[in-house]
Amino acid sequence: MSGGTAVPLFPKHPESELEYIISDSQSSLLVAGHPYAKTLEPLAQRLGLPCLTLPPTSDLSTLDEADTQKKETGDITVWADRPAMIIYTSGTTGRPKGVLHTHSSMQAMIQCLVSEWGWSRDDVILHVLPLHHVHGIVNKLLCPLWVGATCVMLPEFQPQKVWEMMMSSKAPVVNVFMAVPTIYSKLIQYYDQHFTQPHVKDFVKAVCKERIRLMVSGSAALPLPTLQRWEEITGHTLLERYGMTEIGMALSNPLKGPRIPGAVGLPLPSVDVRIVMNNTINTTIVEGNHRETQVLAGLDGKEGELLVRGPSVFTEYWNKPQETKESFTDDGWFKTGDTAAYRDGVYWIMGRSSVDIIKSGGYKISALEVERHLLAHPGIIDVAVIGAPDATWGQRVTAVVQLKKGRSMTLSELKTWAREHMAPYTIPTGLLLVDEMPRNQMGKVNKKDLLRHFFP
Repeated sequence: MSGGTAVPLFPKHPESELEYIISDSQSSLLVAGHPYAKTLEPLAQRLGLPCLTLPPTSDLSTLDEADTQKKETGDITVWADRPAMIIYTSGTTGRPKGVLHTHSSMQAMIQCLVSEWGWSRDDVILHVLPLHHVHGIVNKLLCPLWVGATCVMLPEFQPQKVWEMMMSSKAPVVNVFMAVPTIYSKLIQYYDQHFTQPHVKDFVKAVCKERIRLMVSGSAALPLPTLQRWEEITGHTLLERYGMTEIGMALSNPLKGPRIPGAVGLPLPSVDVRIVMNNTINTTIVEGNHRETQVLAGLDGKEGELLVRGPSVFTEYWNKPQETKESFTDDGWFKTGDTAAYRDGVYWIMGRSSVDIIKSGGYKISALEVERHLLAHPGIIDVAVIGAPDATWGQRVTAVVQLKKGRSMTLSELKTWAREHMAPYTIPTGLLLVDEMPRNQMGKVNKKDLLRHFFP
């Protein structure tokens, strides 16, 4: 209403990261929720910015009414193309960039999901994700608020608390849950440790099947063992979808109908997609929308870069005109930087072209596909596959592995197991063991950091 632009921050970011985002976005006012004043006030002082500390939520009525009623001269009526929010990318392939969305692009993101995922005012969603990414702020907060649904917020993710809330029959009763794959993995671990009695397991499954209408996974690739185990526990096949800070959600498995594990379904309403071969003329392999998909004869299943067009696409990278220009084709398609394929009537994401497509000995290998296979190994709890530089092969498929407690593994043991489950050229030729996989708050691994760490 005031014509301002919101820049959501993550309270757990180090001070240097917060300072970078505040400075890069050219913010003119900092707003601190009551618990975070100690973090933001010194920053505001150093940067010479005003800082408004909100009282505890129970005391919001104590805000000076005169302050809250101030308006710009003249009301804003043409709001659609005005900047609404700058959301920073997770920075997995470089320094975070400010993604500028207008009111109309935010509205397009929300309305599309409201219709496709069947949001209504009767829904109650349990919210455990940070609010500085599209998944947390659009999918899990603005969608329910748009339809007048109830959003139950947890300050941070705790497996025990999530299970308690999902099993509780006290109002408001949760019926929608969305999370990243690592959260589902931790919920499964808690379940396996604490819900050992058969009657408790039966109760959990019965409650989930009866009360919960939708469970969604996103922001990172969902390992097949996680999907399968979650289905055993709750009776729910997680709905996988694909989106980005720059475009909101673009592809989704159906709310009703078969969901193919590992695939991300079809384009959402008002979204157009293309898969383009990276050759001299950028041949379009596939072009589709919500209603139909056309494939160039003989190229079914071929991989290429995913391009997206539609009203939810962002306006620009904040103060980065050159990077904005390079991110779009001449005819206005956004280049996602992700490699995709269309097969069996649905779209598949093979990974980030820059770090997840490994070029080894003439083969192009999807790191995500290799990870999916390796996660089926009984001793592996988490894995990230990277392309280590190699003078002979170009890159070597290298598995960074976190093992289950008490397990050990050598490269030759991994290769022996892999020969029975994987194509020969995809089998890792390098193995690095870590105590814990370094994932960010949205469950993503920064593979460029991994490469720098292990291959400086």
